[in-house]
Amino acid sequence: MNPATTQPKIKTGTPPMLWAARIARFLVGIVFIFSGLIKLNDPVGTQIKFEEYFEVFAQDVPFLHDFFMALVPFTLTMSVLFCAAEIILGVALLVSYKPKLTVWLLFFLIAFFTFLTFYSAYFNRVTDCGCFGDAIKLKPWTSFGKDVVLTVLILFIIGHRNRITPRKTGWVVFLTTLLTLGLGVYAISFLPPLDLLPYAVGKSVPAQMKPSEPLRYRYVMEKNGKTETFEQYPTDTTYKFKEMQLVNESAKPKITDYRVWNDEGDFTQQTFDGKKLFIIVKKTTDVDAGSLPAIRALVDGLKGSDVKPYILTSVSDKEINAFQNEFQLTNVPYYKVDATVLKTIMRSNPGTWLMQDGVVRGKWHYNTTPSAEEVKKLVND
Repeated sequence: MNPATTQPKIKTGTPPMLWAARIARFLVGIVFIFSGLIKLNDPVGTQIKFEEYFEVFAQDVPFLHDFFMALVPFTLTMSVLFCAAEIILGVALLVSYKPKLTVWLLFFLIAFFTFLTFYSAYFNRVTDCGCFGDAIKLKPWTSFGKDVVLTVLILFIIGHRNRITPRKTGWVVFLTTLLTLGLGVYAISFLPPLDLLPYAVGKSVPAQMKPSEPLRYRYVMEKNGKTETFEQYPTDTTYKFKEMQLVNESAKPKITDYRVWNDEGDFTQQTFDGKKLFIIVKKTTDVDAGSLPAIRALVDGLKGSDVKPYILTSVSDKEINAFQNEFQLTNVPYYKVDATVLKTIMRSNPGTWLMQDGVVRGKWHYNTTPSAEEVKKLVND
């Protein structure tokens, strides 16, 4: 007998569990990078979410009220850091940079997000503020389920962390850090590079206030202890109505809370007539005063043109009158809009928003206030 034939066969190839760990790494890394990019594109939207959470926690946990409210002024910084961390850790996981540290940091990050999404779903709090427009449309329980799946995948990776070969890819992570923080600073200093909100340039506000198609419902009825669903409301009066469900959810109006008014009545429809430049003043307490001379010059430059300037605000009459007097804008009429709507329309305070016949033609951060010539050109081209 040939001794060579008696030697045990050595198994080659990658074990299935190792392949599973690699796939899990890839999925988790991609999801975290995508999620972080969407949020970092609009860090003010994430800031609004954080503010809502802290305000809710302050109400629900009274003995920690002062602690949570003390965090509110730091929510923008927290927004950038958390969003950047998602991207940086996602990249670090993909390039195997310090894998043991990376997976544990990912675990703590997803544990934090899982708690927030569970709180939203279970207590029906901070469900959807419209902060991200069409970018992220997940119902609370769906969002929580997504975080649970990510948690399981990360725990699986942690169980196989000793099999991940560390690589000298620190330069990739360093470059990612610079780029992500740069993106966050850019989005705050100007406006989101990708505007996914319903008040973006090119979108018609009145069109989005209507359903995209006739809304269709199904009716859940009960009779003799049995539940049945009908496409049309049954004529049989022995059925007891239980619930009406919307079938074509995606056809609902994208804008449902846009309303403009003053003491004389509703002004909403008038905002869609002709050419109007709106100066958005969300608050007067933290408005960027250094930007007002450029806005005042813009208003002065529009005199005699068919572009009419107005102020949209959510503050009291007393506050906005004081604001107008201080910055010499008393010749600009003001109207009231809900504070949440103003946050959705404009990420800066102040900011300018141009509409022509209900279609958004321009939108500017206070750092990029346009000249009167630019505005006239946009509505006359």
